[in-house]
Amino acid sequence: MSETLKIKPYARLITMLGDQLIKNERIALVELIKNSYDADASWVKVNFIDFNEDFSINENSKIVIEDDGCGMNDEIIRKHWLNPATPEKLKRKVEEKTTPKGRILQGEKGIGRFAIFKLGKTIKIITRRQAKDKKGEFIDRGEDKENIVLYDFSRYDKDFLYENGEQKELYLEDLDVEYSQRSPKKIVRGEVKLGNIKKERKPFGTIIEISNLKTDWSENRIEQVQKEIGKMQPIFSTEEKADFHVWIYKDDIIHPSQETYKEKLMNCMEIKSVFKVKKGVYDEHTKSIRFELNGKEKKLDFNSPELDGLSHFRDTFKSSKYQTECGSFSFEFYIFDFNAEKDTKYVLDKEEKQIVKEHRIYLYRDDIRVLPYGDPDDDWLKIDMTRGTVRSGEFLSNDQVVGCIYITQEGNPKLKDKTNREGLIEEGKALEDFINVLQLILKYLRKVVYQRYLIDKKNRKQIDAIKEGRPLEIIENAKKQSNDDEKTLKFLNNFEKSYKQEQKVLQERITKTENLAAVGLSIETASHDIMLFLKKTIEQMDSAIKNLMLDGEIDKNMVISQLTMLRGNMSIIETQMKDIQLLFPSTKLRTKKINVNEIIEKVHRLYMRPFKENSIDFSITRSTSPLIVKTTDAVLLQVFINLFDNSLYWLKTVDISRKIEIFIDGNNQRVIFSDNGPGIDDESKGYIFEAFYSGKGEEGRGLGLYIARQLLERYDYTIELASFSKDKRLSGANFVLEFIKEDI
Repeated sequence: MSETLKIKPYARLITMLGDQLIKNERIALVELIKNSYDADASWVKVNFIDFNEDFSINENSKIVIEDDGCGMNDEIIRKHWLNPATPEKLKRKVEEKTTPKGRILQGEKGIGRFAIFKLGKTIKIITRRQAKDKKGEFIDRGEDKENIVLYDFSRYDKDFLYENGEQKELYLEDLDVEYSQRSPKKIVRGEVKLGNIKKERKPFGTIIEISNLKTDWSENRIEQVQKEIGKMQPIFSTEEKADFHVWIYKDDIIHPSQETYKEKLMNCMEIKSVFKVKKGVYDEHTKSIRFELNGKEKKLDFNSPELDGLSHFRDTFKSSKYQTECGSFSFEFYIFDFNAEKDTKYVLDKEEKQIVKEHRIYLYRDDIRVLPYGDPDDDWLKIDMTRGTVRSGEFLSNDQVVGCIYITQEGNPKLKDKTNREGLIEEGKALEDFINVLQLILKYLRKVVYQRYLIDKKNRKQIDAIKEGRPLEIIENAKKQSNDDEKTLKFLNNFEKSYKQEQKVLQERITKTENLAAVGLSIETASHDIMLFLKKTIEQMDSAIKNLMLDGEIDKNMVISQLTMLRGNMSIIETQMKDIQLLFPSTKLRTKKINVNEIIEKVHRLYMRPFKENSIDFSITRSTSPLIVKTTDAVLLQVFINLFDNSLYWLKTVDISRKIEIFIDGNNQRVIFSDNGPGIDDESKGYIFEAFYSGKGEEGRGLGLYIARQLLERYDYTIELASFSKDKRLSGANFVLEFIKEDI
């Protein structure tokens, strides 16, 4: 025996939809405002009526939300409004795409209306539909009837389990909704005051009165709501361009406006930000990223060496052959320095700093904000997650970047809202790709753009320190002005001695750091070969032992052959280790006359395997005279190891015939080091010799060329980028090393 049953939802479904899916009153209010936006309203007035002075509620308190949207008529109320999960908006999205004003519909699931029940138990809706002409086009008048819908759920408990204090099984169909029609009474043509302006009230729209409120409010919560509503549309848009305005009142008196607040924010954006990233676009077809950086156009694509240096790029996009499921989008960012030097235009006062910290990176779909992205506690782009892996000096925290991301439903159909309107559905690869592209842009801004700013900032500090006088010079001047005072002179002498000792310790630490960096790089390079030959050696030894253990006569020639191969392998390992040992503190301090060609050959031996694996053609040309310089083996090894390592890295990023050429000019005491990699972009040329700056992005240490220059300068030698065409042997990076000619 079988029977057909009907699905019969309990009345508590309203609580589940309205109370549980809508996280808080702020989101509930925003949902109702979004409904006004979808109804093509030009304004929304939110009035908090009969609240106590501290915004606590009483029995007469109510919230009234009024708009001049297209309103609802009898058919819409009966067929759609009173039916949960109505597909009306979803159908309109498919069939019409936009509203008559050209807006992209925000809602599609038919549950946003239940946000009302998050706010109160008694809801009265007064609505009048905009009339249409014979062609079905909206006209500037309303239909003949004004419709009133009344929900009075005050007799039920919050979970709809009790009615007037008695437990009862309540189904949706048991909830009565009063409905009536009348001749227009409230929604008629007239005058409405909105802020400092008066507007004509159109004879259509909707008024929602919410009473029997569920929770107290406060001045702070009202201000937060106001700010959130202000963020509903792009925070950088001007009021003149906006076609949708929201006004908040208390007892028909406008709540302190956010215009001053917004003016201060815009002032911070335009004047106090160290970087302004505007007109940003990610193009899904060309896989390119374009933007203006402080007014200068910048273009990156997935073949750009600047992106290739970011591990995030290689792990995410290079491994997937640059495929992304997300569509194109636009963006703008403003980057601040909370530790900007005094007397610079970037310094933020306490109030300005607070304003900036109240904003994050917001996501807007069709110019309407997608919550919760951009909330203070929402690190949706995982900016702060990298805090532990990035040096504090170069770290851009979540509150240092204010920005907007703009997507459209048409351009990004795979990015869908969650049912509760809080974020995007985290399914499929579209959202993942979307976030990864944004993270890539932000990582580039942090690792390249912001790093250059920090270097310039450091250099300015050093220049300022020099202008103020060198410490030892200051001490000497103080001695002269001491008038031979014994106590003062004694203090200054002790201070001078202490300062010199401190400088000595610091210099020793710097030297040790440089030494360790060079040793580490050389061992890293040589270790593969060493391990390979050790493995071969062990295999050959095992084979020899096995043969010796066999019964029968020992083949003397075979043993000699195997031992010869073993000796050859050990000899190669010994050579590698001897070259590395030249970098150790015990051997590196001895200054002597050195043939530069011999050093380059030693370094080349370290790189023979990776050069072969990456099809890099290596060549050396020499002048008639050898280049002999007076320094240490370690200095030259470090310099050329870093040059070799840089070229190897960048040559891997190009798909051409890869070359490294070295010209040793003994006649003019110089070396030209060239490759045909991507070269050094103009923006990076002023920074490549700075400590911790690396064009390799997160993969680079930012020390190689810095250490090379520091080491050479100790001997009055130099390394620079080639500036003359005659010194540019290949199309990529070209370095010129100049050595003082010695009397030999």
